[in-house]
Amino acid sequence: MSIIWKPSVTVAAIIARKNGNTHEFFMIEEQTPDGIRINQPAGHLDPNETLEQAVIRETLEETAHDFVPTALIGSYLSRYVSASTGEQNTYLRFAFTGQLGAAHARPLDTGILRTLWMTQEELIASQERHRSPLVMQCVNDYLQGQRAPLSLLFTHASALGV
Repeated sequence: MSIIWKPSVTVAAIIARKNGNTHEFFMIEEQTPDGIRINQPAGHLDPNETLEQAVIRETLEETAHDFVPTALIGSYLSRYVSASTGEQNTYLRFAFTGQLGAAHARPLDTGILRTLWMTQEELIASQERHRSPLVMQCVNDYLQGQRAPLSLLFTHASALGV
């Protein structure tokens, strides 16, 4: 019997604001086995949740802010190889944009050091610290206006444990 290969499904929130003529992106700084890295609020799809529910939950856990997804920026497939362990994982990432909501008085998820706003130029200058090459790809796609309606995503009730 052959083994079926399964990538890890992840979600990411691409949250931007305008500061004059400049876009700033809401990022997290996190401790990883490969050191301190910069990422969008992101994480794994959990059992019994939709992709939209996952990005809302992950944003809250990692930033202590509400998030309302309004569009899908894209889906991305990449392989990550840990510099420290050599471990390889393949990720299927769904990146959403939307509105940042209220802040809550709650601790950030384990490993998250802080949130910060970064410009495209600051992100380009810090690419060696990005959690993955998808960080910059998602920002670039956002800035190019790439958007798809959330109606493209469908979750059958059977996937929600119903």
